[in-house]
Amino acid sequence: MHTPPVLLVIAHGSRDPRHAATVHALVREVRTQRPGVRVETAFLDFDIPSVQGVLESLAADGVRDVVALPLLLTRAFHAKSDIPAVLREAPRSLRIRQADVLGPSPLLLTALERRLYEAGLTPADKPTTGVVLASAGSSDPEAIAVIADIAREWRHTGWCAVRPAFASASLPRTEDAVRELRALGCARVAVAPYVLAPGRLPDRIASGATGADVLADVLGPAPEVARVLLRRYQTALVRELAMAGA
Repeated sequence: MHTPPVLLVIAHGSRDPRHAATVHALVREVRTQRPGVRVETAFLDFDIPSVQGVLESLAADGVRDVVALPLLLTRAFHAKSDIPAVLREAPRSLRIRQADVLGPSPLLLTALERRLYEAGLTPADKPTTGVVLASAGSSDPEAIAVIADIAREWRHTGWCAVRPAFASASLPRTEDAVRELRALGCARVAVAPYVLAPGRLPDRIASGATGADVLADVLGPAPEVARVLLRRYQTALVRELAMAGA
């Protein structure tokens, strides 16, 4: 029987232990959804195991095919530079394909709404609620443009208004977007962190949400996030087959 390629989930890493715990919880959800696929976790920085360490271990186990998936919501510096660089140092016996980052995806919007409803909102609240789509931020213009596009798309699903905000590198900050939505006349304001795991920047988002009525949790191990992850894995495999048949 053909063994599917190993799925290697590559997270950024953090000094905050909540980050790694959340990443591992998400990976457990992925394994639950696709028990036939071997899923491994590695971190670029701060946490262990390292990407290089996992790749060397896989090669020693006789693994040949790996799909490396950046656990990132936008295609910024880490996906464009850091991860390809570390993958180039992998053992030569490994055949590695880098999958796309998770965002954007309609499933991630579903996960964001899941978190908002868990925080106390209901679907009936949508027309009178303004939402701050709060991301970590990036100096990459492409990543910033993607967040703005997601906010516009999400607005069309029935919210009073949706505004992007950033915890670093870009403006506006979460507190600025909260004030803007108040000024627009939204009956309530909710902050939806567009981040995968807790850490320094999500904490900064939370501190900027003090003027909001609702603060949702991070996306974390939401089942929709796991589904996106598996779709990116599958797309990488299909792309490889299409290229082979071209």
